[in-house]
Amino acid sequence: MINDKAVTKPKKKKQFKSDFLFALPYGVVFFVFVILLIFISIALSFTYYDTINVPRWVGFDNYVTLFTRDSEFMQYALPNTLKYGLIVGPCGYLLSFFMAWLLAQVTKPVRTALAVILYSPSLTSGVMMAVVWKVLFSGDSRGYLNALLINWGLISAPIQFLQTPGWIFGIMIFVGLWSSMSVGFLAMLSGILNINKELYEAAYIDGMKSKWQEIFYITIPSMKPQMLFGAVTAITGTFNASGMATTLSGSTPSPQYAGWLITDHMNDYGFGRYEMGYASAISVVLLLIVMLFYFVAKTLFTEKEQ
Repeated sequence: MINDKAVTKPKKKKQFKSDFLFALPYGVVFFVFVILLIFISIALSFTYYDTINVPRWVGFDNYVTLFTRDSEFMQYALPNTLKYGLIVGPCGYLLSFFMAWLLAQVTKPVRTALAVILYSPSLTSGVMMAVVWKVLFSGDSRGYLNALLINWGLISAPIQFLQTPGWIFGIMIFVGLWSSMSVGFLAMLSGILNINKELYEAAYIDGMKSKWQEIFYITIPSMKPQMLFGAVTAITGTFNASGMATTLSGSTPSPQYAGWLITDHMNDYGFGRYEMGYASAISVVLLLIVMLFYFVAKTLFTEKEQ
């Protein structure tokens, strides 16, 4: 009589080896370009490193300077990043889910065309921001928005949208929301389309009466993995945004540091002043902020075991 355990064990070993080989290339790339670089950044954050001389150990001096003597970071970069992330992140996330839900209600050809249109800004936002948005918000009378407002008699002189601190941040929010339909949007659309239609039919038989109940009691609970993925992409996308105010205003830093984000501050010290140790400390702080919001999102969208 053949021993079933003896037959099953080699099959499981073989399957494990094949799965491991498929995952190995991604694992190597992820370790080299993500995990290893994170540990290198953490190590460099405790040093003074100017990219030429050997890193010199300074302990927590970079962090002490960052939180006690770096006024640009505490007054502008950190508050602007938190405001931008807390506005564009949740609003862009809700907008992505709402648009994905709307597209799921239309026919496939229309859905495909609209999905491509909505997704494309997230791929071309940098180029479009430099070309389209600068023309739209240009500070002379030839700027599209100024020309419209002058023609309608709402203003008598052009408004310097991209040079006025009060306007730049609002325009950044608008541009961020415009390009928020990223991979998370596609994941949520896929999740909605793969929900079993019989769940909706059974719910309506049991007394469900509105689309809102359908969304909250069936759609969202049935696609929590996609919702979590969308939340993660929204968090990383918004908190890692950089160069937006600089591109719009054409100056570094932007007027009165309006729209100056943590990544802009990090790039300024790392690639402008070549203080890589200090820039690494800034990157570690940004990583901790992103991880904090990630754990919040994970708590909200991870299914609890019964």
